[in-house]
Amino acid sequence: MTEYRASFDAVINFSNGGDLTVHGFRVDVPGPHVDEAEIGALFVASLGLLMTDTAELSNVEVFAEPHKGTRAGPSGQTKDPTAAGGQLVELGHVIRAGMVTYPGLPGPQITSHMTREASREHYAPGTEFAIDQLTLIGNTGTYLDAPYHRFPKGADLSATPLARTVDLPAVVVRITGARQRGIDVGALAAHDVQGKAVLLHTGDDARFGTPAYATERHFLTRAGAAWLADHGAALAGIDGLNIDDTDDGERPAHTLLLAAGIPIVEHLTGLDQLPPTGARFTAVPLRIEGLGTIPVRAFARLPPVTGGQDH
Repeated sequence: MTEYRASFDAVINFSNGGDLTVHGFRVDVPGPHVDEAEIGALFVASLGLLMTDTAELSNVEVFAEPHKGTRAGPSGQTKDPTAAGGQLVELGHVIRAGMVTYPGLPGPQITSHMTREASREHYAPGTEFAIDQLTLIGNTGTYLDAPYHRFPKGADLSATPLARTVDLPAVVVRITGARQRGIDVGALAAHDVQGKAVLLHTGDDARFGTPAYATERHFLTRAGAAWLADHGAALAGIDGLNIDDTDDGERPAHTLLLAAGIPIVEHLTGLDQLPPTGARFTAVPLRIEGLGTIPVRAFARLPPVTGGQDH
């Protein structure tokens, strides 16, 4: 379903005096035919403004763009996200032999341990099996980092709680089109992240598997990672090369998040399919002792479709 946003200039006058002027402000809207009065109401609600007297809008433009989660906007008007019936969507890259995930790291090897032809001598006529062998590093495809990845005494994959990887309420932070590559506190502060999977939608996944994937990449800043840890995020994910600025050898995002027991999922894809809130996210790692990183089957369940929505 196509989603829409509105851009406008506005002047707000308050009944107890004072005014507020904005230029090029944007909010999520329910459809392409929304009127100025409704846009004005969404603007006031998004900022939580009190004692508003008048809201005068100008230069209004409505355009197709995924919702970013305007407070009190249309993306927040969903039914119970735990209800059955929501569509499942894949959020991970397919693992293929020889694929490049992170430049400089080896790709996976998929070979046969026992072919179907060789297996026939062990079974009844017409019965055969394939037993294959997979050799890969943990940082392949879409993968999860446990605290052990960064800290020798941190929890490894076998100790990663299911409560931090299964059926988590998702918050999608859309920063596609942002001028800066670093995702800082300002992009996060409007979101309730307590107990949530915070998924950073950068759009970098469109370049996955190409040399351009490693250039102009987005990342979570040190301050942004500290904010997520301080506000109780359950999991952090990004659809890019690394949640850290790879030019920073201290890797502050990994350090702060994993120290707080917050798993990290990197190289996600398809986050444009999710609403800003309302979906449920899952990315379960294999239960392996002594390992800190492993590919995951990342996916989300969308909220059930309800009546009365714009199409």
